[in-house]
Amino acid sequence: MKTFLIITSIIIVLFLATQIYFIMAKTETQSYQVIKTEKDFEIRKYPSATMATVSMNAKSYKELSSTGFRKLASFIFGANKDQKNIAMASPVHMDINDSESSMSFVMPSEYNRENLPKPDNLEIKIEKTAEEYVAAIQFGGYANDEDIKKYADQLENSLKLSGIEYFGNFRFLGYNAPYQVLDRKNEIIVSIKWK
Repeated sequence: MKTFLIITSIIIVLFLATQIYFIMAKTETQSYQVIKTEKDFEIRKYPSATMATVSMNAKSYKELSSTGFRKLASFIFGANKDQKNIAMASPVHMDINDSESSMSFVMPSEYNRENLPKPDNLEIKIEKTAEEYVAAIQFGGYANDEDIKKYADQLENSLKLSGIEYFGNFRFLGYNAPYQVLDRKNEIIVSIKWK
């Protein structure tokens, strides 16, 4: 019994240490400026960014996240023309819809379309996004299709009540590695018309 308690204690300590490491680790995050803070959402201005994007016929979070993540992760882990590892930045962008869904990795700010190594996988497109204004709502835990729909609906209702015009698809942003259990951050964003 004593051995079991010791082993259990060691496992708990290692788990907590790992989670604290992920919380404290400094991953570059896509920059934005908060324009206005409302009760349950923010208005943000995102400057243009370089993204690696893969598109597919996935119609759910689960379908898109597993296949899309594998393809994009292989690119940043060396499946590129220079066989170079590229640091992971956050968040991961997902546009899940009934026609064609996409997943995008934000590239670290040191990269642009000219100096980023070309992906070996021709399905991966390197894009520079346009500057945009978005509304964003945040939620915690592990994301799933039900949560994504729930918070997209909540954001849509809040925008209608606030008289803010939005357009395009509601998109999911995930900030954490799959193995980070504590302090998880997810967001739903949508493009808006802003002065």
